[in-house]
Amino acid sequence: MDTLILEPSLYTVKAVLIMDNDGERLYAKYYDDTYPTVKEQKAFEKNIFNKTHRTDSEIALLEGLTVVYKSNIDLYFYVIGSSHENELMLMSVLNCLFDSLSQMLRKNVEKRALLENMEGLFLAVDEIVDGGVILESDPQQVVHRVALRGDDVPLTEQTVTQVLQSAKEQIKWSLLR
Repeated sequence: MDTLILEPSLYTVKAVLIMDNDGERLYAKYYDDTYPTVKEQKAFEKNIFNKTHRTDSEIALLEGLTVVYKSNIDLYFYVIGSSHENELMLMSVLNCLFDSLSQMLRKNVEKRALLENMEGLFLAVDEIVDGGVILESDPQQVVHRVALRGDDVPLTEQTVTQVLQSAKEQIKWSLLR
């Protein structure tokens, strides 16, 4: 009798997705090669959306994966793990992401506000999950780190407006001395 013994792994998250209420991808980050092509990813996302957008539950088993999800106004948030993954771990990632965005967007978690603050979303997801490994589940810490990283952006990654604003500040202070 062969029994499959699964070794514990830090690589708990396979993907983080955010879709609008039409099932269109707003954000998707895959951490393994379960769906290596964009075509396969889009087909998977369409399947997930079709199975979950009319239900009130928070968890689904789909294509051999555990999917935890949450909807708010016109957004659907998904965290995906393998079928043997602990749902509570995945749910902690989902809740951390949602609560972090809620704080960053001043409780205005909807499509337009999210699209206007995509850089905050990218930073938040990077603080929560790295390569499929859960790094943080406390939204306060995530928001704090995102705020710090936002202030300390290297010159090469700043927008022209930010560079000009910084130059104006430096000139102003040099004149006031």
